[in-house]
Amino acid sequence: MTKLLIALASAGLLALGGCASTSNGTSSTQASAQATPGISAAAQAALKQAESDVGASKKDGNEWTTAAAALKNAQDAAKKGDSDAVLKNAKFASELAKLSIAQLKYPTTDVFK
Repeated sequence: MTKLLIALASAGLLALGGCASTSNGTSSTQASAQATPGISAAAQAALKQAESDVGASKKDGNEWTTAAAALKNAQDAAKKGDSDAVLKNAKFASELAKLSIAQLKYPTTDVFK
């Protein structure tokens, strides 16, 4: 009888847990901040900064695919609650995004004139 009650309680919690995740049109930055309560404040700040930096490089039309991949890895790690992986990937994504923006300021090489 006790095993049956435990099984029913577990099934009920799983069913209610599936209903808890609804989206009401929040932006991706707000959604990631709300969806990551299990990571440290430093990881949340790094993720927010990475999202901003990668967004700026995308806006300039010079987004590097490695920066986008690192940001996605950071967001996935945040969903899992892995602060260390979030910090590592978010910092890498920010660094690459800043480098891609700086690349636009490099002089052109007119080798084939």
